[in-house]
Amino acid sequence: MVTISNLVDCPQHLPQVASWIFNEWGNLIQGLTLNAVEAKLQTHLNLDSIPLTLVASFDGMPVGTASLVYQDMSSRPDLTPWLASVYVAFEYRNQGIGSRLVKAAEETAKGFRISQLYLFTPDKERFYTWLGWSVIDTTEYRNQQVVIMTKML
Repeated sequence: MVTISNLVDCPQHLPQVASWIFNEWGNLIQGLTLNAVEAKLQTHLNLDSIPLTLVASFDGMPVGTASLVYQDMSSRPDLTPWLASVYVAFEYRNQGIGSRLVKAAEETAKGFRISQLYLFTPDKERFYTWLGWSVIDTTEYRNQQVVIMTKML
């Protein structure tokens, strides 16, 4: 059974989460290192404030992650807070884990009295639309076309 926990409750998964984030998106930020991602995630070890990271686990093994951050797109400082770094390990995809992570992040944000979240994606617009998110802009960011989406909570 898949469970979703706050990273602060399972800090032993931080290296795996950092590795996923670095391997999936590290090439988009020049000079980014795995150590820098791990250090950034150390600031996510919060229960009651942003930034925070959620971890999906199956039999105690991490299988996915999602974060809430104040800023995820340097060209849009007017938009905050953001759903970011939604990732599910390849062998666990298409099992509803990504949807559960997004919904858990939304519920966490609601608990902080946040009424609206943002995200950007180059290729998962259909997935987020299916989860009730709406496109508000299309732009180039980090040398790729992305859509910016929002959801009222």
